[in-house]
Amino acid sequence: MFNNYKEIVTKAIIGKGKKEFKNDYEVEVDKNVDTVLGCWVINHDIKGKKENNHIKINGSYDINIWYSYDNNTKTDVISNKMYYEEIVKVKVKDESFLDDSSEVIIRSLKNPACTDVSNDGNKIKYTISKELGIEIVGDQKIRIPISNSEDEYDVIIDEEDIKNKIDKEVNEDYLKSTNEDKDNN
Repeated sequence: MFNNYKEIVTKAIIGKGKKEFKNDYEVEVDKNVDTVLGCWVINHDIKGKKENNHIKINGSYDINIWYSYDNNTKTDVISNKMYYEEIVKVKVKDESFLDDSSEVIIRSLKNPACTDVSNDGNKIKYTISKELGIEIVGDQKIRIPISNSEDEYDVIIDEEDIKNKIDKEVNEDYLKSTNEDKDNN
């Protein structure tokens, strides 16, 4: 029944992957740190693009570290805008390839968070962990089976045609003829 195929070119996800990243950082403050009380990450922004045969991810976030000093009698918060760059290779599906027309979509699957923090004098060391999902959208050729037989045409009936047909088929003498039949019995 399906002897022929049509080929259609459409946009589709041709590559998809995820990766967890852990990065270590260090920041100096102008006070001798006693205790790190908290560390949080906000305002995560990410973008990705094709570069050679890889995906280059550029991102940024704000980090805020709350710490105590002066024998744990005072606190302060240090805030920094952090920028990062990650290079990944995403495998593309069979018969697809990464080219300049490919669209790169980056999603934050696990938002950046501080997973470890320590202090030594006026230095605070911390680790930021994040998980990113990468999708590559490109042109994909698909084959659709088509049938050799065509659907039959439906008959189109206009309201005017129906009205005319009813007018022609109505026997105006029907009641008269049934009454005469009763009288004859």
